Amino acid sequence: MPRPTAAATVDANVAAAVTSELGRLCAEFVAYSRSLDPTFATEVAERLATFTLNGGSRIRPRFLWWAMRACGGTDTHVAGALRIAAALELIQSCALVHDDVMDQSALRRGRPSFHAQIAQQFQSGAPPREPDPSPFAHSVAASAGPFAHSVAASAGPFAHSVAVLAGDLALSWADDLVATVDLLPPVRADVLRIWRAMRTEMIAGQYLDLHGQATSSRSAVQAIRTVCLKTARYTVEQPVALGAALAGADESTTRALAAAGRCAGIAFQLRDDLLGVFGDPEVTGKPCGDDLRSGKATYLLALAHARARATGATDVVEVLHGCRGSGPLSGTELARVREALRSTGAPAQVERRIERLVRASDRHLTAAHLEGPAFRHLAELLRQVASPHQDATATQPNDLHEGMR
Repeated sequence: MPRPTAAATVDANVAAAVTSELGRLCAEFVAYSRSLDPTFATEVAERLATFTLNGGSRIRPRFLWWAMRACGGTDTHVAGALRIAAALELIQSCALVHDDVMDQSALRRGRPSFHAQIAQQFQSGAPPREPDPSPFAHSVAASAGPFAHSVAASAGPFAHSVAVLAGDLALSWADDLVATVDLLPPVRADVLRIWRAMRTEMIAGQYLDLHGQATSSRSAVQAIRTVCLKTARYTVEQPVALGAALAGADESTTRALAAAGRCAGIAFQLRDDLLGVFGDPEVTGKPCGDDLRSGKATYLLALAHARARATGATDVVEVLHGCRGSGPLSGTELARVREALRSTGAPAQVERRIERLVRASDRHLTAAHLEGPAFRHLAELLRQVASPHQDATATQPNDLHEGMR
């Protein structure tokens, strides 16, 4: 058994403490997988563990931790908090691996995505890797270049199927951690209730995202519902609620903190949608116009379409519709789309909504009636996620953006 960790030690570097716990738990999972079959352990379980350990901002665990500490969590809560924090990172791995298959994304965190790794291995004619007795011995940080993109684009059913299985395995490991966490019965009941809701909400949000693209939805209401489920509740609100539940916070405090998290999460995604069109790729770390090209049903686009139709601006509607399903947008094409969006006033309205959400998040934080260093850490983390910038060319730090996906 590992020695108990003091809360103050975790306070000093939450991400590092969670990564350390995650490494220990993943080693156990991989060891068990190796007892089942060495090939499965090496090619799936070990690769999944490495994928989970390498990269990511640990944003969900940080929300959980600081909410738990702000609500009075002490050394006695550390083991349970770190275990559930590790589970949050594993369910995020499930989401990312599956998301990359659905989006046919070649890269994740600057490396080949999970299915691209599988495709590279087997397209190159290389035999399956020989099992290595030490977990995580093989690096998946293969150089990411044009070959990775071409491999991912042509990845066949085998690579996609393996990635689906790997995502399922990550979810299974996450559930195992939550099911075996040592908690008092009332706390355990609350944690399990939140966990079950979060899993279904995450999948519902992803489905609505896909549905919006498939149907070319231009519903602003549906866009906000998707944002709420896929980003706000899954990434901010429910991790905060889990932390409050672990500390045994009362209902009113938990409700106030959760509402603050929801508002901050929605504000973040609306900001991210703006950056997807108006941001600088050198700063955001992602190409401009991808959301437009894929037909993603963002609130920004829904609002722009509604305003253009209401004013009879058919030329704007045609510009916005024309970029959907196209290849990468040229600089001239992107400039036309940006101008069309600005002409509707939609970007400015999205900015105003972000500002209202930020103020609402602050009001909910105040209503929690908490204080102290841990609460200030939580409040700062929420503001870092939600706070608007002077214009849409500014951005959140890249690691935060990655963690919110």
